Amino acid sequence: MKLYTIFLALLLFTATAFSQNTINNYKYVLVPERFDFFKADNQYGLNTLTKLLLNEKGFTAFVGNEEMPPEVATNKCGALRAEVVQKKGLFVTNLTLLLKDCQGNIIFKSKEGKSREKEFQAAYDLALRDAFTSLNDVDYKYDSTATTQALPQPQQPAVAPAVATPPPAPAPAQVPAAPAVTETTGTLYAQPTPTGYQLIDTTPQKVLTLFKTSMQDHFIAENGGTNGIVFKKDGEWFFEYYKDNKLTSQKLQIKF
Repeated sequence: MKLYTIFLALLLFTATAFSQNTINNYKYVLVPERFDFFKADNQYGLNTLTKLLLNEKGFTAFVGNEEMPPEVATNKCGALRAEVVQKKGLFVTNLTLLLKDCQGNIIFKSKEGKSREKEFQAAYDLALRDAFTSLNDVDYKYDSTATTQALPQPQQPAVAPAVATPPPAPAPAQVPAAPAVTETTGTLYAQPTPTGYQLIDTTPQKVLTLFKTSMQDHFIAENGGTNGIVFKKDGEWFFEYYKDNKLTSQKLQIKF
């Protein structure tokens, strides 16, 4: 009976410790440049979209080798890792979002997002957004007091006592430099499509394909070789994307 009581106490302690490690313990999420089921970085803009949707939910997300604050760059256990898993299905695109800690434990698993769109770009976009609706059921609010308890603490070697010295001032957070803005010459004309618009120049030639998002005046953009976002700011349209790991911004003249 005594042995059973000890075992039950250990079981309850383990369950309590695990339940404390929730997404509320994390502010940052790291998104890979490429998901395992793709052959190219940011294919169909899915990695960029994952970052965008995580930011909408209140996280601070980074894709690939983006510049990060010192507290994340020096301790990757201070951030969750986003994974998107695809389940193959006939005429259906199925995607599931996983958020894992640095030890590979699943902290959050979404429902299986589905889409029956035939076009790959639209299918992956809609399936991922459907998976992200699971986060609507989670009351996410970053709790900074729980972070240090949730992270594994390295063992420190025994050392002789030393005279206490004041802690060094924290390093200032590094803010990424604003991208240089280039302007695209000529007016682009927006032609409606089932999932958004296609932008045509005066040639006429298709320059960009825009896919609608849940945010007004924000689109997922694709031009065949480059994926990014098109959005409206201060009455002007911009196309932002990454080239050689640097954020690039183009000002567009769009006529709807």
